[in-house]
Amino acid sequence: MNIDNLTLGFLDAISAVICFVLVWFMSKPYRRIGERKYIGLPLAFSFLGASLLMGLTRIIESVLFVDVMRWFQLFTQSYAFAFLATTYYFSRRRKGSNGLGVSLSFAAILLVAMVSFIIFFVAPAYELPSFSNADDIMRIFNIVCLGYISIQAIRSYAIKPDFKTIWFPIGYILLGFSQYSFLLWSLDTSFWAFVGAHLLRFAALLLFITVTYQAFYTSSEGYSIIKEFE
Repeated sequence: MNIDNLTLGFLDAISAVICFVLVWFMSKPYRRIGERKYIGLPLAFSFLGASLLMGLTRIIESVLFVDVMRWFQLFTQSYAFAFLATTYYFSRRRKGSNGLGVSLSFAAILLVAMVSFIIFFVAPAYELPSFSNADDIMRIFNIVCLGYISIQAIRSYAIKPDFKTIWFPIGYILLGFSQYSFLLWSLDTSFWAFVGAHLLRFAALLLFITVTYQAFYTSSEGYSIIKEFE
């Protein structure tokens, strides 16, 4: 069995749109509170949305271009989860503290991202290492980041229980299982692991956009989202 590239491209496009809508929503806590740690939220979903848009290149017939864009997609996705993990790490710190640490951490991730993008733009395709090995390593990195984020989100809910905030860790857990399914697919090319990975990711993003929309339009300026990090 296989699945049409246009179908996957459509699913990626819808997922990317959801991510960019989330960027707009997730920028509101920063604009309201002004704490630097909240910048990681829109940055994370910007990178994730860009990563999903790069997945649309699978419908292009240029093999070399598609191979290069697969590398960009791989790293861009991992940078998204790195921004999220960093945001949750600093959310555990006292309010108003570690402003310099937050800025340096986000700046370091952006610097690594820019350097890696420049390298892959100038490096000939034949000099790139094995994509399969890099994909497995980055998937494991993503799973570790999402595992950490899920644990921190569950802790936030346990400290300040709220019906809306419980959906955040569930969404991150779904993203984690999505990455695990992609890892399984890369190891044994399982059709259902591949399809399941896309569906789990789509379900997680739908959950995020639903909860975030409700948080901003049924409560005071995204109180539930801000509560998640305080």
